[in-house]
Amino acid sequence: MKYIFLLLTISLAFTFNSFSQDLSQPKGGGTLDIVLISPDDGHSIMNFEGQISGYGSVFVKFKVSSINTSKTSGTLDGQGRTILEDGVLITTPLKGTWKRNGELMKFYFTDAINNGAMNFVMWDVKLLEKKAEVKYFELHGSDN
Repeated sequence: MKYIFLLLTISLAFTFNSFSQDLSQPKGGGTLDIVLISPDDGHSIMNFEGQISGYGSVFVKFKVSSINTSKTSGTLDGQGRTILEDGVLITTPLKGTWKRNGELMKFYFTDAINNGAMNFVMWDVKLLEKKAEVKYFELHGSDN
């Protein structure tokens, strides 16, 4: 019985360790400018552009929808595009959630880039400064 318990413990430890993600150090990041905020009924459209390490010039459009009347949290749905220095166009859908405290919004989302890479991404969006501080954590590298 002790042998079975030991084997099960080792198996579980291996499983959890092999599928865990390291979120202690971001793979990259940068600062994006808020180019547009367009309010609508129950949501806003937000456009961003700027430089992100590892991706170059990045362009993002989000539909930011609130889930409560105080408009302090909700969902994100968007698209991202980047043009690498060699001219290659990379695209990704963006899905996630957000939380607002005053003028600061926190975005949390994943991407699924058309080159096979996947990232967990966190943004600190400073509405009054019209800036977004970005950091991303690689979940899977590109297929290339």
